[in-house]
Amino acid sequence: MKLTVNGTEVDIASEGDTPLLWVLRDELDLVGTKYGCGMAQCGACTVHLADQPIRSCVTPVSAAAGKAVETIEGQADGTGLTAVQRAWLETDVAQCGYCQSGQIMVATALLRENPAPTDEQIDTAMAGNVCRCGTYPRIRKAVHLAAKLIASEAVV
Repeated sequence: MKLTVNGTEVDIASEGDTPLLWVLRDELDLVGTKYGCGMAQCGACTVHLADQPIRSCVTPVSAAAGKAVETIEGQADGTGLTAVQRAWLETDVAQCGYCQSGQIMVATALLRENPAPTDEQIDTAMAGNVCRCGTYPRIRKAVHLAAKLIASEAVV
């Protein structure tokens, strides 16, 4: 089976019912996407499939055939961090960091659809992503900062 992951077409050997998460981590060595609960409840495994955030722990790899898959490794373009990643660092969001790749993937998708979300919209969008360290106020602050960074970059 062929997949397009982070803009590159790759051949995979896994069976179609293998969870996308395990193909990414074990076969393609893209370990930024984390295993959390295995039941699509925590969000640590969030990636983008056709620009939409999905839980890769419960998504069969066959569902990704013919669609673009983007992981946390595919966020930056090689010349620098994205606005969301820069905001995460500037706001010091991460504590243990385990959930942060999933958090960033959801925040990126939110800002793609809603470039100026309110606190309530951020909370709603991020509600499916669990942070055991409780960094939710910093996550909200980082999403607002990322929105400002994106808006300022669009003006330039």
